[in-house]
Amino acid sequence: MPTAPPGTCQGFGKQSQFVIVIVIVIIMVSIIIHWHNIHWLVGASRQQLSVIPNPFLSPTAAGRAPPEPYYGRYIGDFTNFAHGIKGQIYAVDESTLFVKSFAYDGTGPDAFFWVGKTARPSPEGYIIPYPEEYTGIDPPILQAHNRTDIILRLPMGKRIKDIRWLSVWCRRFTVDFGEVFIPSNLDVPKPRVLPEFKRLAHGLRSSNISVLDARTFYIPNLHYDGAGPDAYFWVGNGSEPNIMGMKVPNEAGSLEPLRGYQGEDIEIQLPGNLTVYDIDWLAVWCVEYRHNFGHVYVPRDLDVPPALGQTKITVSVVPTIGHTFMVVFTRQSLLLRPPCPFQTTTTPRPVYSNCREILPNKLQVKWELQDEYLQVELFGRINEDQYMAFGLSGANGRPQMSQSDVVVAFYDTNARVFRAEDYFISDLSQCDGQRGACPDERIGARNDVIVLSGDRKNGVTSIRYKRLLQTNEAIYDSPIPIDREVSVIAAIGPLNARKEANAHSHTASDHNQDDIRINFSTRNDHACRSSLYDVKDETGPKPWPTRKIEGVRKFRASIGPTGGKRGYTSITGVPSWGIAWYVNDLLIPEITVERGLTYEFIIEGGNDPSQPARYHPFYITDSPEGGLGQKMGLEARKQKAYAGVEYDEDGNAIPTGAGRYCEWEHQTIDRSAEIESFEEYMKTLVFKCEDGESGYLNWTVPTNAPDQLYYQCFTHNNLGWKINVVDMGASRGSIVSSHQLLLYGVSTVFSLVATRLLFCGHILA
Repeated sequence: MPTAPPGTCQGFGKQSQFVIVIVIVIIMVSIIIHWHNIHWLVGASRQQLSVIPNPFLSPTAAGRAPPEPYYGRYIGDFTNFAHGIKGQIYAVDESTLFVKSFAYDGTGPDAFFWVGKTARPSPEGYIIPYPEEYTGIDPPILQAHNRTDIILRLPMGKRIKDIRWLSVWCRRFTVDFGEVFIPSNLDVPKPRVLPEFKRLAHGLRSSNISVLDARTFYIPNLHYDGAGPDAYFWVGNGSEPNIMGMKVPNEAGSLEPLRGYQGEDIEIQLPGNLTVYDIDWLAVWCVEYRHNFGHVYVPRDLDVPPALGQTKITVSVVPTIGHTFMVVFTRQSLLLRPPCPFQTTTTPRPVYSNCREILPNKLQVKWELQDEYLQVELFGRINEDQYMAFGLSGANGRPQMSQSDVVVAFYDTNARVFRAEDYFISDLSQCDGQRGACPDERIGARNDVIVLSGDRKNGVTSIRYKRLLQTNEAIYDSPIPIDREVSVIAAIGPLNARKEANAHSHTASDHNQDDIRINFSTRNDHACRSSLYDVKDETGPKPWPTRKIEGVRKFRASIGPTGGKRGYTSITGVPSWGIAWYVNDLLIPEITVERGLTYEFIIEGGNDPSQPARYHPFYITDSPEGGLGQKMGLEARKQKAYAGVEYDEDGNAIPTGAGRYCEWEHQTIDRSAEIESFEEYMKTLVFKCEDGESGYLNWTVPTNAPDQLYYQCFTHNNLGWKINVVDMGASRGSIVSSHQLLLYGVSTVFSLVATRLLFCGHILA
């Protein structure tokens, strides 16, 4: 038998192979056991850490968000000596204490919250006034409380580190009713300073931004030109701002698109239960065009005060010259209020098969049955100081407000929430607490309406809610029938100071005058012909006329603002995202070119792809939308590029019309709404260019070019406008020599002959 050559496996016997297999199995089992033990030890150590809390440890030491509910750093419970003193005490920030569930019988003759720095409570202390706002010279004596949540702010600039105890103290008899001692090593939560907004577009900039508490941002020296058509403060998660975010109300609590700012100091609060521990960034974001104007990142190691309502801003709006506004802020104390639920429709809307337009171009209602609930979504073209109401008529067969059961829905700019309130209208009068147009809760009944979501966009407020078909409130709620048609009513009107429905105008545009009947159990009752979002706003300012350029062979293309409702949108009929092409210092003029002639474009739209807000390569296309660089597959093949684009070997479009960035910027804020002419508007702008070279594009208009083309931005939609293509010599102001006409004729004949020869050659082949 031949022997196996050296280096092969044939030299091993079966026993040797068996031993090797056993050794490998033993090694693998050892590795698995060892790995399991490591993970068990890590998990056990984590569990052990989690069950040994340190009350003075930063709440973010074991994770990003502090445990809920978060009241600040826990100090201790009151020790009761008399009068039933109870409560848990927390340090909110360096000068604020929070007493959770405070109890006191109120019978002490001269009792106050009392703090000091002696070893024990003594007369050598001072009062913390409660409530903080009071009339008269002396602070009020402490009244009775039964599980009241109380915020105490140390007076005279004192800080928690300056005191050693908090007491409920009777000043007249120098008696300590209850006390709690403050640890000397207490680490209180503190505001956190962040960098300024990253400067990307529309002149957005600020000084360093501060996180004042878990829901409040302080933005000093804010500048923004206000020209973004659909821009909001925007928060969310991820490495960069993106579409999966949420609107944040502005400093006045409004969800209208952001106005311009000129170095103002503002505070904004996150909506509902959202906190800074839930987000990765704060941005100014254009929802319509999904564009980031600038942002700041929120770090993960925050340890800021809780948001208990300890500070709030008062906004006073002062009209100034030219109908712009100055907003003045003052800080004030605020009694603790629970966080309000707040939702925006960043998630997809439900698809309804039913829709009725109750008030033409003003109010639509969509609905569907969900078991024992009726889910409704109202869409209203209303202002933020208005409500929309919908419900069952007070009399079947006609629209009657009296004795009706309706839901009043609106956006509350004070509480920064969308609300839907159950109303019973006993009389056509203001609610006096017993009769009138009253919320059910004001007359002793329940609010049986549950708000699901809300949004405000393009002047339209949408609020989705649900209500039981049968609420078992016989007096103030009418059952919603599902076996027959029922008469409904709807109205739009102003809110009063209590955020309650005020009387509306008795016109056909503010309430339905005809009997409208709905069977809420039907399907596909869809009578809405169009969306309220598509209704043209007829109240806007008069648009500027379209500028035209003819008989010119050289153009300079740079970037500038869209001119608000007078400019881009009124000219093109489509929304803008705040900037557009300026050609020869005119806002999106119509350009006329002639076939066979060559035109030169000096391009200054930016050449750095890493700054998308300042990167707008110029190209010529047959698409009225542009944005070829965003398009993929079939969508990209739907448009043809005539200049400013080359294609690589894989067929990918590469822009060539790029140069340094130059922009017409607002000197302050966008004043287009108040300026009648474009020429006057240009005086409010200033032209600025970055260092670098301009781009150049020479374009000879093809003889077979269509009559209508467009100059656009390669990377973004809707920045440009029309190019009218005419035959040589047909444009107004055109001066064409006989030599040029001859050259044009020869080139046309040559083009036809060449095409014919190529075609014949293809057939012969």
